[in-house]
This record gives sequence, structure tokens and C-alpha cells, in this order.
Amino acid sequence: MGRSIYFFGAGQADGDAQQKDLLGGKGAGLAEMTRLGIPVPPGFTVTTEVCNAYYAAGKVLPAGVEDEIKAAIGRLESLRGARFGSADAPLLVSVRSGARASMPGMMDTILNLGLNDEIAQGLARRTGSERFALDAYRRFILAYADIVLGVPRDRFEDALGRARRQAAAKLGVDATRLNSAELERKVPDSLLDPESLAALIQRQKDIVLGATGRPFPDDPAAQLWGAIRAVFDSWKNHRAEVYRKIHDIPEAWGTACTIQVMVFGNLGDDSGTGVAFTRDPSTGERRFYGEWLPNAQGEDVVAGVRTPHPLSLTGTGAGGADDGSSLEARMPAVYAELFAVQGKLEQHFREVQDLEFTIQQNELFLLQCRAAKRTGRAAVRIAVEMAKEGLISQREAILRVDPGSIDQLLHPSIDPSAPKELLARGLPASPGAATGQVVFSADEAERRAGQGRAVILVRSETSPEDIHGMKAARGILTARGGMTSHAAVVARGMGKSCVAGCSAISVSQGRMAVTTYDDHGRTTGAITVKDGDLITLDGGTGTVYLGAVPTVPAALSDEFGELMAWADAVRRLRVRSNADTPHDARTARNFGAEGIGLCRTEHMFFDEERIQAMREMILADSELGRRRALAKLLPFQRSDFLGVFREMAGLPVTIRLLDPPLHEFLPQDEAQLAQLSRATGVSAEDLRHKSEELAEYNPMLGHRGCRLAITSPEIYEMQARAILEAACEVAAAGIEVEPEIMIPLSMTRRELSLTRALVEEVAEKVFAEKGRRVDFRFGTMIELPRAALRAGELAEESEFFSFGTNDLTQTTLGISRDDAGRFLGAYVEAGVFAKDPFQSLDVAGVGELVEIGRDRGRAVRPGLKLGVCGEHGGDPSSIAFFERAGLDYVSCSPFRVPIARLAAAQAALAAEAARGPRATD
Repeated sequence: MGRSIYFFGAGQADGDAQQKDLLGGKGAGLAEMTRLGIPVPPGFTVTTEVCNAYYAAGKVLPAGVEDEIKAAIGRLESLRGARFGSADAPLLVSVRSGARASMPGMMDTILNLGLNDEIAQGLARRTGSERFALDAYRRFILAYADIVLGVPRDRFEDALGRARRQAAAKLGVDATRLNSAELERKVPDSLLDPESLAALIQRQKDIVLGATGRPFPDDPAAQLWGAIRAVFDSWKNHRAEVYRKIHDIPEAWGTACTIQVMVFGNLGDDSGTGVAFTRDPSTGERRFYGEWLPNAQGEDVVAGVRTPHPLSLTGTGAGGADDGSSLEARMPAVYAELFAVQGKLEQHFREVQDLEFTIQQNELFLLQCRAAKRTGRAAVRIAVEMAKEGLISQREAILRVDPGSIDQLLHPSIDPSAPKELLARGLPASPGAATGQVVFSADEAERRAGQGRAVILVRSETSPEDIHGMKAARGILTARGGMTSHAAVVARGMGKSCVAGCSAISVSQGRMAVTTYDDHGRTTGAITVKDGDLITLDGGTGTVYLGAVPTVPAALSDEFGELMAWADAVRRLRVRSNADTPHDARTARNFGAEGIGLCRTEHMFFDEERIQAMREMILADSELGRRRALAKLLPFQRSDFLGVFREMAGLPVTIRLLDPPLHEFLPQDEAQLAQLSRATGVSAEDLRHKSEELAEYNPMLGHRGCRLAITSPEIYEMQARAILEAACEVAAAGIEVEPEIMIPLSMTRRELSLTRALVEEVAEKVFAEKGRRVDFRFGTMIELPRAALRAGELAEESEFFSFGTNDLTQTTLGISRDDAGRFLGAYVEAGVFAKDPFQSLDVAGVGELVEIGRDRGRAVRPGLKLGVCGEHGGDPSSIAFFERAGLDYVSCSPFRVPIARLAAAQAALAAEAARGPRATD
């Protein structure tokens, strides 16, 4: 391990912005801002290496670290002319976590550390405000008890309520019928007088003693060591672990810990705190955006306890004319300094910045700068506009957008013409439409979502403990909080619709009471929304509707088109789509698909008209009977292929011949058996016997794929005829057609030679009948380990390979993708797999088989076309592997085509960077 402590202060810093891996995003940002001359309270960062060593040693700080921290505290004392642990000139510090990747609210922070009864009195004398000193003390006890001592915050609610009611009585406020939320609005923290605060502090200490059996620690040094350990411990708390899984953040990174001199935004009306963004993180608009609270600490903004004010005269979060509450109106000189700082930071980092600031008696301090989380729509707009501004290159713009995030752009929004019943309005915290059942707890959201139900998580305000429920929910609605609250920031990062700060709602005891208003803002009554009721959120407008509201398809922005054009210009991998119908093909082409990589013919047989003929074919006891039934299916298949070929004119269409076992087409319940019996004249008992006869213990490894063609070649004959007749008809109409006939589940050359002979014989008959020839390719899916290992033999017969990575993963790992959900989560949790291997390719195992298949296939047929048609074809991390492996294309679902296009471009740029430097555009 290298050095443990990196100091910053007085314009000098040991670290810089390039050391995020070591200092975390927060520590690196503070060091860089200090170097830039931006006002930052001095402090020091304990590195991520110390965190990892702490865990490796069984949660013990490495030798020598405590001495280095004591020395760094001494440097802070010299800079500030104060002493840590002194009542005469008290130095208080914050202890804050900071991983290299932003994890808002997931880990722990403690403010005002270094207080005890005596030091609180000294702080009161030094600041001239007893109320401020006692408020800082009670905040510290609450946070320290929760984070370090493990006494939950809800244990202190009654004590805080008593203090509020005591203050209410002094203020002449009748609090007898007020619930806790109403009481907090009537008696905010700023109205708690010193007597009420002193009584509250004693109650808090009593609660700690009762819960832990020990008095609250009075020694500031002991407080500091406890806080540092708690910050490191929070790296592996439940909410942080859930967040890391959602955002693919490795556990091995660890967190840094920053100890920083406290500055106070709650010292009066000339003080305050806020959060700002250099551009709008929801829309991407180039405007200084954010919120602030006067006479408040930073935790007040993100907690959503008070409704924040906009920064500028034109309004930001509230979106209206200034009422005198903006920072620009209240403190114009501070606002001007902050505006200059935000511009300097965006230019320096060439990235949108998320800033935290505190104003202490008209003096501005920056507490954090980091790359801002943003919606997918905002990410695209920001990247394109920054490239046009010359701040970044087009290649950098491509790399700035998370491919997964653009999924947010491709889904429906509220239909503006649909009838709607307005329920309430709040702040548009994260765009998108979401409909679901109301739930009031994160656990219940997760439970119901696991049952396949759409839910909206409704809370007074969210906390980091709600992360699992926020992930499970379709959308989030909060009564409190602004557009930089925990709910807003996390929802934007997840791409979830969110309406925050909806003051018309009050949440308690499993119900949501909604106060209704007329157009003039007058109260008209109240509505009660219960658990399970349907509501719809419009996160783009901050509107909440009762019931389900229809949606309209997403409209893609001009910036999206530009970014995708830049991506297409640099990517090497082609992107096709998995599509089985003309409608799917049209959707895929509209999203930029360059062909169809997988057309699953079995999906064409489940229509009510067709399934009957399919079942007749299965039940036939002779080849002649099967052929008669297949003749009924031929025109349907041909019609389907005609539609697909027309939609994909000029682009390749890979058609997989019948793959699933035949029992899947037979009826599964008594009503369907009875209906089939009447249609075929076969008794229900005989049908049941036939179904049982065809059923397989492990159908994924049974009588399916090309094995059907070996035993019943007439099935593939009919399908080949339908494909080639459709191709001839489309070609006769002057439409270019490029069919690729793909044989599933092959593992030997003999299987392919038999099926190829079958297809070619049908082709010659069709071409003779139609009086024209159509070029087509013959290929196979690589779904079995033996197929990959014997790829050289298969390439003798096959002109292309398509790696069916769903089944290849299943057969390689010996894990059923249909049943593995019961234990794969535990495997990921235990580190057996970094991710679910059915979502992100197992590069070490399945990936090596892909490379073996590539090498052995191309050794025999150098021009062999290689693609992927499993779900991994739309996964960005898997696409990066396919680029490195030199495959020709990936195929994915239509709505993932843009994701794959961008991921392929990023993979190409990464491969180019690995080969060495080149001139940028």
C-alpha cells in the first residue's frame, strides 16, 4: 500500500482529478478544485487502498494510518486557527465517503463531528448563537448514533416530535391534532429554541444509552475513529451493495474517506446550502440549474425535509418567475461567484458537473464536484452539444453516453390527447411515463414487482434504504424533496419516472391523502389513494394522474440521430435485429437495424388458424398425413416471409428453421384438448396419450432443431419452399432480397450435409417452377460445445455461423436458463459470476468457445460470416467482447438496436485505443 493520506488546503493539494481510483470521486474533485483556486474547506482524504486493507485485516485500520490522520488534523488546526477537541476554539469536521463512481446517498456521511456538551457551549460562544450550536449538536448525535452506533433514526422520532410540540406551545401553535408531517411543516427545525433543543439532546443521549448500554461518546478522537470505520463499513452495507449491482460497480474498488473542516450553512439568513448542475440533468438544456436552502445544512437539501428555492431569477427547479427566494435575488454577489465557478469547472473538466456548495455568512465554499448523473435523453443532448461547442470531440461524445441509458428514449410517454384525471402536481424530477399500483414501502415494491406487477413507490421522501424498492418500481412519487433530492438523483440514474416535492400529498399508515385544488389554487377537497390503487406519473411535467393513462411512442430527438450517425461512422460490428413479423422488422429497421439476425419460424405457428394445422401435422401417423397438414401451413409461412422480405428490402434476413420440440405445440389444458379432439376426430384420451408420448424430461436437449429434420425432413422442406417462393416473388417485384437459411442445434457435419441437400433440392424445384433464381446462404447456429469444437467440419457445409449464445451458455455451463433464477442471484452475490451469465456473456468459458469456433471455422472457410443472435447481442459488455473477437454482426431485439449500435461504436473506439494513439477528429 502506498501513502494513506492526501491533504488539500490553502491552494495546494497532494492529489488531483486523475486519482479517482485512489481518492474516490469526491476526494479527487476536492483536490482538483483546490488546485484551481476555487474556495474549498481544507481537509484530507484517506485512500481506497486503506479501505481495502481495512477489510483484508478483518476491519482493522492498517498500522501507521492513525498517526498520519492525527498529523493531518494538526495541519487543519494550523490552517484554521482552531483545535479539534477544544471548547475555546472548536474545530469541527465532516467525515464523508467517496467511491470512484458516484453512488448518491448509498454510503454514509457524518457532519459536525467533534462536539460534546462543553465544546457545544464553546461553539455557541464563538458563533454568538446558542440555538445554532445546540442544533448542530443534536444533528451530530442523531447521525452518529444511526451510522456508527447502530441506533436507527426512527428511534429518535418521538423525541423530536416532543421537541416540536414543546416549541409549538411556546409559539402559540395548536399541535394537538397535527400528525408528524404536518407538525414538521408548522414547526421546522429553525423554530426549535435552545431550551427545546437542550431537552432533545438529553433525550437523544438517553435513547443511545438505553439502546447500546453505553453513554454517547464525548471524546472527539474516539468519535473520529468510529466515524472513519463506519464510512469504510458503509461500502458493504445493503443499500450500497444493491446499488453496485444495479450499476456494475466492482466491490474491489472500495471507498475513500474524506475528513474536511466544517463550514456552516445554518448560521443565519446570510448562510445557506445547495446543489447545482452546470446543465439540466433531466433535459440536457444548457442552463445553470439547481436549488438552495437558506439557513440550512447540506443534508437538508438531499433529505427533502424543506422545499428548496431556485438558484436564479428565472427559476430552475420551480420553473417560474422569481418571488424573491432565489439565491440570485437574496445574495447576488454569492450567486455571481457561484455562476463563475460552475462555468470554470465545466470548462476545466469538459463535462457536466454536479456541485454541492455551502454559504457561511456570505462566503461561498464548494464541497463537491463530480460528473453529473443524467437521464438518457439529457446524456445524448449534452454529448452532442458539447461536441458542437468544441468542448469535446465527436469520438468523446460517443463514449460519454451509457448505451443502456438510451433505452429511456425508446419507450412511450403520456398521450396528450388521452382523457386524464389530474390527481396532483409536483416537480418533474425524472422524465418518462409510468403506471402502476401504489405501494408505500420498498420491500412491498420489490415483492409485488417480483410477482410481475407494475408498482409506483410512494413515500414522504426516499432514503438510501429504499434503493431495492426504487429499482423494482416503475416510478417514484414523493411528498417532499426537490429536483436534487435523493429520489430525483437516483431515479434519473436508473431511468425511472419520478415526481418529487408533491406537497398536495400526505403519506401515512398505508394511505395517501391528496388535497385537491381548483385552477386558482383554492382547496376543493381531498382524495384518499389506497395501497394497490392505480396511478400514472408523468415525470417530464411533474403530473400525477388517477388510474392508468394511455401512452404514445417515444419521439427521438435530432441530437439522438446525430449521435447515432457518429456512432455508425466509427463502428465495425454490424447490428441486426431478432424479428419474427413484418411489424417487428419495420420497428427494427426504423431503429437502424442492418438486417435480421434471427427470424424464429416457430413463432409464426401459434396463430389460432395455424396452430390447428401444426397440431394435425404432429398427430399424423404417416409421412403423407404430415405432408397434408404442412401443405395447409405453407401459404401462411410464405405470406409471413413475403412481409419480412419487403420490410427488409436489400438487407439480409436470417431465418431459423423450426427449433423447439413438437410437444410445445400441443394443448396444455383440458379445454384445448377437447377443442382439438372435436376438430380432428381423435379422442381426448388419445390426444393426452400422444402429448405424454412426446413430452421430454429435458426438452432443451431433446428431439428438437435439426433432429426434427433428420426424422421428419418434410417439415424443413415446407419451410425452405416457403422461404424461397417468397424470395422469388419479392425479387420478381424488383425488391432486392437476401435470405439466409439457418439450421439450429447442429453438432456434426453429417447433420448439415443432410439438411443442406434437402434445402438445395427444394431450391432447384422452386427456381424451376418460378423461372428465376435467388441467391441465398446456408448456415447454422452454434449452440452446443461440440459445434464450437468441431467448427472446422461444420464450416465445410456452412457459409455462416450464428452463435446462439443463450443455448451455448446453457449447454456449456450445464445451467437451465428457465430454472436458474432460483440460485443465480446467490451465485452473483457470492462472486461465482460477476453478472448473470444469461444477461452478460461468460467471456472466460462461453467466450472461449466462441473464439474456438471462430478460429476453426475460418481456418476452413476464410470468408465465413460470424454473428450472434442470443440475448447477449444487445448487452454492451458482451458486445465489447464480440468486437474484440472479430465477429461480423450482433443481433438483438428491435428496441435494443440503438443500444447495440452505440455499444459497438464504443467497442470499436476501445479496440482502436488499445492498438495505439491516432489523430482525433
